[in-house]
Amino acid sequence: MLEKLEGDGLAFVHAGGTITRKDLMPGQTLRIDTGCLVAMTRDVHYDIEFVGGIKNTLFGGEGLFLATLTGPGSVWVQSLPFSRLASRVFAASGMHGGGRKDEGSILGGLGNFLDGDGF
Repeated sequence: MLEKLEGDGLAFVHAGGTITRKDLMPGQTLRIDTGCLVAMTRDVHYDIEFVGGIKNTLFGGEGLFLATLTGPGSVWVQSLPFSRLASRVFAASGMHGGGRKDEGSILGGLGNFLDGDGF
């Protein structure tokens, strides 16, 4: 979802990882994962591009769509969008199958939490 901010004053934007500003020249194009886009100036042309192919569709995870940004203007990109942060936290928590290996639960470690055993 895109939000337009304009007017006088301060705006606070939440982003994760390293934030990088890219200054695009007229006609210069940048293609990034849609979750990595933080902000852009009003002159930047924004479009969504489907990355086709059966391999990308089956194994690409969240990278099936790219944001295509065309200059002139400035773009701010984040290296750790919330979806990737959530995946890392989930993996580090042991919820990815740890805890109840002998039961074969599809809930993995979440089952321990639901039973009151914690993580």
